[in-house]
Amino acid sequence: MSGPLVRVLSGLAVAGAAHAAVNAALLRRAPADPPRVTHPVTVVVPVRDEEAGIGDCLAAVLASAGVPDLRVVVVDDGSTDGTAAVVRGIGDPRVRLLTAPPPPDGWLGKPHACWVGAQAATDDGVLVFVDADVRLAPGALAAAAWLLEAHGLDLVSPWPRPVAVSAAERLVQPLSPWLWLTTLPLRAAERSPRPSLTAANGQFLALTRRGYLRARGHAAVRDQVVEDVALARAVKRAGGRAVPAAGADLATCRMYDGWAAMREGYGKSLWSSVGGSPAAGLAAAAVLTAVGVVPALAALGGSRAGLAGYLAGVTGRAVAAAATGSRVWPDALAHPLSLLALDVLLAGSVRGHRRGTLTWRGRAVG
Repeated sequence: MSGPLVRVLSGLAVAGAAHAAVNAALLRRAPADPPRVTHPVTVVVPVRDEEAGIGDCLAAVLASAGVPDLRVVVVDDGSTDGTAAVVRGIGDPRVRLLTAPPPPDGWLGKPHACWVGAQAATDDGVLVFVDADVRLAPGALAAAAWLLEAHGLDLVSPWPRPVAVSAAERLVQPLSPWLWLTTLPLRAAERSPRPSLTAANGQFLALTRRGYLRARGHAAVRDQVVEDVALARAVKRAGGRAVPAAGADLATCRMYDGWAAMREGYGKSLWSSVGGSPAAGLAAAAVLTAVGVVPALAALGGSRAGLAGYLAGVTGRAVAAAATGSRVWPDALAHPLSLLALDVLLAGSVRGHRRGTLTWRGRAVG
């Protein structure tokens, strides 16, 4: 492990941490008490075998403050459990249950369910997509609507606070917001028409209905496994503006329960995150890993440059965690291990995609 290589990688780690700090300061945030929404808000919740959590999800949505004209559309995408019965038992006239037909050829399940639900919104206003494992705070919908209007956005992605319980979850779950805070220039991305300059999280997405339709909505991303980022890019291609925002105070989400669930969940989608050129994507992942891991290894051998690089990586992770609501300490200290764990998940996803063995909720993907 050469000294010059360690110094270069440590320098990149310092630059990444500094960039994350700048982005954390620039991250769009809604006021603590946003004004009431004056136009309709339609919340679409796609579900497939979500009996255990859909009740709590809908209770949080229905408790939304500052949204006098709220409609909730739950789209049952082929559930085989009691999901539909739970939704019917809510007994609130604002909630409508739709049953999605099987996805047509060329469509994946979630984009199709979202598209079916979006058709139920007939008035210009705000269209919100929420996953069943998300729990919104009372002011979340009003805050998302404020962010759209105040900053002239067509899509905003308030990033939910990741709820991570097991050690595996704490290692991996905070990496997604860390990645875009470290690598995406937020203000430039907000102004730039380039679709590649964006990040989004389908757990909680808010759009103007006009911007959604102009981008052709989920019909434009019908075959995309990572449909949230693809939708944000479609909005940009249509001339709109899309940006992630602070959402730790607006929503929480426990995405996966333990390593086995993460392996299956990330397996279905990580292969797609490397983009149209797997070689280029894997090379980028290798660089990120080298920046985060090599200086730490050098530090164990007494390298001062390596120690500086390791501490920079920890600092960047801590800044991102504080900005997005993840646990900061001692989790940030394990940042190199987090990157290695993500590499294991990525390798499994790429291997499964090449073999054609990836499934999710009983359906083949990729």
